[in-house]
Amino acid sequence: MGESSKYEITVEPRATYVEDQSDPSKNQYAFAYTISVTNTGTVPAQLISRHWVITDANNKVMEVKGLGVVGQQPLLKPGESFEYTSGTHLETAVGTMHGTYQMVAEDGQHFDAPIPSFTLSVPRVLH
Repeated sequence: MGESSKYEITVEPRATYVEDQSDPSKNQYAFAYTISVTNTGTVPAQLISRHWVITDANNKVMEVKGLGVVGQQPLLKPGESFEYTSGTHLETAVGTMHGTYQMVAEDGQHFDAPIPSFTLSVPRVLH
């Protein structure tokens, strides 16, 4: 068995606009995102930290690094999933997010789980 399938995490993001926490007249746009993290590998692995790259429509980039997600560092056995919801603010109606989760497998191997790029958008702004 190859090493790549041993250490494999699938990340599925979904984002929504939070209208009641936004104020477009002040260039404040709130977005919620729900992330599903699934261990598709063959060894248990723990999510230790995160690194987000958030880019708005003006190409302003914010990087966010920190331990765990929503105050947790979930340990995922093969086939297990963890889902959480968090949020971010942009100064524009459209932006993107991507990043990585830093993982540690039960055998001590450190590896990164890529978070695919996804779009943050006010409804009906993008066609």
